[in-house]
Amino acid sequence: MFTGIIEEIGTIKQIIRGDKAIVLDITAKKVLEDVKLGDSFAVNGVCLTVTTFSVNRFTVDVMPETVHATSLSSLVAGSKVNLERAMIANGRFGGHFVSGHVDGTGTIQDKRSVSNAVYYTISVDPYIARFLMLKGSVTVDGTSLTIFGVADNTFTISLIPHTMKETILGEKGKGDMVNIEADMLAKYMDHLLNRQEPKVGSSISASFLEEHGYK
Repeated sequence: MFTGIIEEIGTIKQIIRGDKAIVLDITAKKVLEDVKLGDSFAVNGVCLTVTTFSVNRFTVDVMPETVHATSLSSLVAGSKVNLERAMIANGRFGGHFVSGHVDGTGTIQDKRSVSNAVYYTISVDPYIARFLMLKGSVTVDGTSLTIFGVADNTFTISLIPHTMKETILGEKGKGDMVNIEADMLAKYMDHLLNRQEPKVGSSISASFLEEHGYK
């Protein structure tokens, strides 16, 4: 579980590409201060498991489904990535509930400055758009943000200077792909309200009643 508050920007040192899967070798500092083998890190919002690490590098395996569903396949050596360690129980919860299970990707349609903020309008698949609401939460490349505009299959977010500086979103522009995770609570609510209850058939029949003395 994560909060969407980015701790550090890491750098892709190397990418080992297999048939359908990849291994990411990432340089970092802060997130490695208390790392243990098997820890979970969010890399651009994707929950991945640390498989090896040293003082300033770590590796993670990216399985085929994750390669297909996220933007990680577009990374190259030198790419910057947002990093966050899994949340701890006694820490402040500054963002929102983030699972690291990315729903899909979005595309930046527009980027413009308004006073001290930068507005991004992002298009997403209709499946993701159904979970987006005005003033609701969304995770973009692992960053917890508030939605202040929704129209058709697009939504708009606003970044303050601090977020522009401390995350990779500041370097992103029109046409760039980003990982999107919709609010977990919205997805659970949608599932509960729209799930189909299984039909339970009755085992009582005329022959059953007759066999038990009812005629």
